[in-house]
Amino acid sequence: MDIEEFFELLLKEIEVNTSLQNLYRFLKDKRSYHFRKAYYLQRLEYVKNNITLQDASIWDCGCGYGTTGFFLALNGYNVHGTTVEYFYDHIPERFEYWSKFGDTSRFSVSYQNLFDAPFFKDQFDYVITQDVLHHVEPNDRALQIIKDSMKDTGILIACEENGNNLINNFKLFLRRGNKRVIDIYDEKLKKHLKLGNENIQSLKSWKRKLRKAGMAINDNSIEYIRLFPPFFFNKDNYKHILERENRIWKRNKTAREFLFFGINFTAGK
Repeated sequence: MDIEEFFELLLKEIEVNTSLQNLYRFLKDKRSYHFRKAYYLQRLEYVKNNITLQDASIWDCGCGYGTTGFFLALNGYNVHGTTVEYFYDHIPERFEYWSKFGDTSRFSVSYQNLFDAPFFKDQFDYVITQDVLHHVEPNDRALQIIKDSMKDTGILIACEENGNNLINNFKLFLRRGNKRVIDIYDEKLKKHLKLGNENIQSLKSWKRKLRKAGMAINDNSIEYIRLFPPFFFNKDNYKHILERENRIWKRNKTAREFLFFGINFTAGK
């Protein structure tokens, strides 16, 4: 199943499953629809393009509502997702929906804290983290667990917010000040957890943290995404805007460091 077909089916699911609409806001504001679609497809395409082993074992760490896992399973990959999302109890409804379009048995999900997963040692060809690394705390221990879960040739595929983005940093400071790590209580696990409070990092910071954990970012894998605001996008131009953004970040160091909102990268042992 290609990405465009999957996205159209996702939109139909969101129409009937209103509990998804708080996360996937494609249908809530028509003015930002093409912007949100472009961002979503960019990241899903990045994940897909960096999985090259057909018989790969994949851990979707912090899989959220399981959408990436469904996409990969429908394309023949074995995926296990772990999540502490409140939506977990509704995931069976999603299996019922997506099973109409292919074999979803390759995808499994567990409600599980990252730090309660020691059985994952040396198990995965790929670990996917989408907006996850800046939430897991203590961060150094989390990165070590992720590294240990990978085979020697394993690859971490990460999609993150750009911690150097000036606009995002200002908004986050107004919202949470310098309180970058908070404590929460998980009702299902019956325990307190530490949570990165939108503790976003720069690419330089992730390189340093990953190196300390025994991993290294592949410089050829780095992508900066999301520069232009939603009102720039429409149904006729959004692909051209993505091409333009791609040219800008490659040529302009200041723009990519301080104006782009997202970073994608891969890392290996």
